[in-house]
Amino acid sequence: MNLKNVFGCFLILASLGACKEKAVAPDPVVEKEMGFDYMVDQFADIKVLRYQIPGFDELTLKEKKMVYYLTQAGLAGRDMIWDQNYRHNLEIRAALENIYTQYAGDKTTADWKAFEEYLKRIWFSNGIHHHYSNDKIKPEFSSDFLNFLLAETDTVLKGEAFEVIFNDNDNKKVNKKKGVDNIASSAVNFYDPSITDADVEAFYKKAYKGPKNAPIEAGLNSKLVRENGKIVEKVWKSGGLYGSAIDEVIKWLEKAKEVAENDEQTNALGLLIEYYKTGSLDTWDEYCIAWATSTSGNIDWINGFIEVYNDPKGYRGSYESIVQIKDFEMSRQMAVLSENAQWFEDNTPLMEEHKKAKVVGVSYKTVNVAGESGDASPSTPIGINLPNNNWIRQQHGSKSVSLGNIINAYSHAGGSGKLKEFANDAEEIELEEQYGEIADKLHTALHEVIGHASGQINEGIGQPKETLKNYASTMEEGRADLIGLYYLMDPKLQELGLVDDWRKVGKAAYDGYIRNGLMTQLVRINLGDDIEEDHMVNRQWVSAWAFEKGQADKVIEKITRDGKTYYNINDYDKLREIFGQLLRETQRIKSEGDFKAAQDLVEGYGVKVDQTIHAEVLERNAQFSSAPYSGFVNPVLVAETDEAGEITDVKVTQPKSFEGQMLEYAKQYNFLGQGALELVQ
Repeated sequence: MNLKNVFGCFLILASLGACKEKAVAPDPVVEKEMGFDYMVDQFADIKVLRYQIPGFDELTLKEKKMVYYLTQAGLAGRDMIWDQNYRHNLEIRAALENIYTQYAGDKTTADWKAFEEYLKRIWFSNGIHHHYSNDKIKPEFSSDFLNFLLAETDTVLKGEAFEVIFNDNDNKKVNKKKGVDNIASSAVNFYDPSITDADVEAFYKKAYKGPKNAPIEAGLNSKLVRENGKIVEKVWKSGGLYGSAIDEVIKWLEKAKEVAENDEQTNALGLLIEYYKTGSLDTWDEYCIAWATSTSGNIDWINGFIEVYNDPKGYRGSYESIVQIKDFEMSRQMAVLSENAQWFEDNTPLMEEHKKAKVVGVSYKTVNVAGESGDASPSTPIGINLPNNNWIRQQHGSKSVSLGNIINAYSHAGGSGKLKEFANDAEEIELEEQYGEIADKLHTALHEVIGHASGQINEGIGQPKETLKNYASTMEEGRADLIGLYYLMDPKLQELGLVDDWRKVGKAAYDGYIRNGLMTQLVRINLGDDIEEDHMVNRQWVSAWAFEKGQADKVIEKITRDGKTYYNINDYDKLREIFGQLLRETQRIKSEGDFKAAQDLVEGYGVKVDQTIHAEVLERNAQFSSAPYSGFVNPVLVAETDEAGEITDVKVTQPKSFEGQMLEYAKQYNFLGQGALELVQ
């Protein structure tokens, strides 16, 4: 699981490849005179930032090599996320990039500026659908202008790949709405266009699910296609779909294995390589166990087909990679949550039969990111808890990480104007300014460490993707949020030395969550649209349910002043009780596989938007120039070598521009390019 967004003061929140051992930095280091320059670019609704890698220079040469090789392994999968997101993405990207680099005409016209913005938007989203809303990105130039550019640059883009840019086909990458065929109405390239919900459900009723009491993540690494009238899986592996990119991933993983810090890492990397070679999901489970229980060392990684948010049925994993360096001081401070995980489990308001008798191996670290790719880049998570397979988490534990330097970059690039616009009073502003940052960090930690590790499914009940179906992801994210919210207003946090004033931290957390869940996150969607992204949906159903249940006692009061709406929490203790009630019910729904209750909760509170409030929020937000979505360019790791080709050092440089990095990636990491399209389609 990953947490894509920080609530409160943040409004937060591909891949690459390498065929050469020595990376080339496309641009020089960029710094402000008085410090690091976090801002790179802003266009449409997107802000692109930089992040630093604290502690990199303190690593040994062997550790630097491992980081470098793992980063290159992640980059080698860049094309996979593009093709997963939509079947024509690679073809469209190649054509538009060729136009961008070859066009010699007038680049001051409105049409050319619109073309540039469109290309940047699809770079950021790893395809033609918005990274967050899943809506197809509409160009602000005409088909005639694109035809003109194609002719001027001797570029070919025709047929459906050309037409889909401008028509109304494939408008939604992922459609989880009630009452539609979710597979048939989703453009994501996990299924042949002819396949339906009924086909998928019928296929996985009969498909191999793994050993008894140890189910595999069926469908995680394959595409479902129809061949000769029969539905079959085409596996993403060496020699299979995406084989040319996966072979590059394997090449760099083998180099990383040679410089691993310990035997546990060596074993885990060996299993990951075997999984990529065979495509076996039983081997994937072996790898996940080895990875989850490998907790020593300064370097760690995430690599594979992992999160299933982009599959409307929750089977297929999007490719992603994150390379991490341990943040030693913050990890020491936050390990206390892991050490006390059983106390938190025992004291939740869950039904006793839904509590774990023994919480196993929840490890938590604050890390600094050294490189990201795939579904983690340019838009990145800020917190991660893996593996996702429930039985592995219960029997072998999990790893939770907070991406410290990413969170730090967000905080340095933000501002206080929106807070003052949407907070109800001076007290709320003061609490956020003094305690909002620690509240955000603690909520991320509690969400990942305690939240996703908490609770158990009743015996005989299937996995949430089978029982809760298209609601599984938002229900899980909401459940983890509720664990965090319940404990953010608990004196135990102060007893453990995590906060100096638990009550003020809790108040800041509750203010920020309700403010975001009922109002400020609406700046991310167009007026009239439903909320569809799983994290946004869960923040609204949590907030709206709590508001309704406390309405008689004015626990949360809706206030109108000078034509503006505010939400003020009058009783924080009562709100905590309400969060506890909802947590209990959410866990019951998961434990019992109650699809109807999940549907009623999500559809009743999380999807539909009060249009009057939405219009007001958009109008009030229009005064701010900062974009609602942020993401990152990656630092460039440059391997320095001697005459024999041996790496003698690895240096960190920063790209100057977003487009510079995207074009460099296109040049170096094109492993599923035009020559490989026959295999992909």
